[in-house]
Amino acid sequence: MSKRKLDEYGNWRSKAVTFNMSPEEDELFERMVHVSGLCKRDFIANQLLNREIVVQGNPKVYKALKDEMEAIKSELERIEAGTGVNPYLLDLIRFMTVVMDGMKEDSEWH
Repeated sequence: MSKRKLDEYGNWRSKAVTFNMSPEEDELFERMVHVSGLCKRDFIANQLLNREIVVQGNPKVYKALKDEMEAIKSELERIEAGTGVNPYLLDLIRFMTVVMDGMKEDSEWH
C-alpha cells in the first residue's frame, strides 16, 4: 500500500480514481504530462478541477519541449507529404502553444 499524502489544502489523498483510455488518448496524455513537468496525479487533478497548469521551467521541461517540438515537426512534414492530420496532434499543438506562451511571460526565459 502506498504512503498516505496530504494535498496542498491539508486533505488526505485517500481515494483512488481509475478510468480507461484509448491508446491514442494515452499517448497524448503521456506527452502532455511530460511537457508539463508535473506528476500524473497533479496533472489529472488540475485538469479535472479546472485549475491552471503552471509549468515550472527547468532542464527536464526544456528537454521535453524540445523533444515534442521535434516530433511535431516530423508529423507536420509527414502531413505535408499528403497524409491525414491526426486530431491528437492538433490537441498536442494547442497544449504546447499554451505552455510556450506561459514560458514567454516568465521573466526567467527572456
